[in-house]
Amino acid sequence: MTDTMRAVEISQPGGPEVLRLCERPVPKAGHGQVVIRVAYAGVNRPDALQRAGSYAPPKGASDLPGLEASGEVVAVGDGVDWPAVGDAVCALLPGGGYADYVATPAAHCLPVPAALGLREAACLPETFFTVWSNVFMRGGLSGAERFLVHGGSSGIGTTAIQLASVLGARVFTTAGSDEKCAACRELGAERAINYRDEDFVEVLRAEGGANLILDMVGGDYLPRNVKALADDGRLVQIAFLQGPKVELNFAQVMMRRLTITGSTLRPQSDLAKARIAQALKASAWPLLEAGRVAPVMDSEFALKDAAKAHARMESSGHIGKIVLKLA
Repeated sequence: MTDTMRAVEISQPGGPEVLRLCERPVPKAGHGQVVIRVAYAGVNRPDALQRAGSYAPPKGASDLPGLEASGEVVAVGDGVDWPAVGDAVCALLPGGGYADYVATPAAHCLPVPAALGLREAACLPETFFTVWSNVFMRGGLSGAERFLVHGGSSGIGTTAIQLASVLGARVFTTAGSDEKCAACRELGAERAINYRDEDFVEVLRAEGGANLILDMVGGDYLPRNVKALADDGRLVQIAFLQGPKVELNFAQVMMRRLTITGSTLRPQSDLAKARIAQALKASAWPLLEAGRVAPVMDSEFALKDAAKAHARMESSGHIGKIVLKLA
């Protein structure tokens, strides 16, 4: 390794144009950490929120954007049993993925599934950690339940549709175009609702209501989600694209025994993330190895074109994941 590396930093809060190629010191592997030579880095909504100044990194994390990456382990800190130098991994990151090298806890690394290359593997950690922890661990989705995921053509959505469908749930989703709806059905959604033409509340109520809803929209979707839930249903909130504040009649929550919960991934403890990684390796990775689920790829950009990648993501025209190529 050299002493310095290429990286993309946020020069100031703002739009995609504030992303700037720079040179930074190569990170060191602390206790329990590894350093990865990044081949590909995933691009996610939290990166754009951080760029805009509304999602500060946790204490001690890199100020560089990038919450997932794939590549080769090039350095190992004390207390690490796996992975070893030379291993190909994908990893959930505390930040810093938009760079040639990144340090992360070894316990947040997972092997690259045999059926996938490094490009596809870079798309797994952020979405799979988020979906598995919220849909299955927190939301408790079980076979044959009715599951609604909003934003079905996003990275989160395409992952949630596949995992829930393969594990036996009846999957419903919303998307903003007929093309996106068709893509969602191909991934396993029983019904894809074009929210410009149909009301998801009416569709779900006609089916008996959703047992579980995964939502990242927020705003006026919150009271509509409550109406769309079946009695004893659960709503898991993971983002607020339309804002976190809304008026909600909690009498419905009480009378129908509803559960409203949610989480964000990045602020959770290293131990909590390690437990999610262990659950993924045991339950989701065999599905990836068998080719029963796979990341949906939208586009690839060079590191220097990170601003274009963010513009693509924020246009909402993409279906699936966007990556930056570094190797």
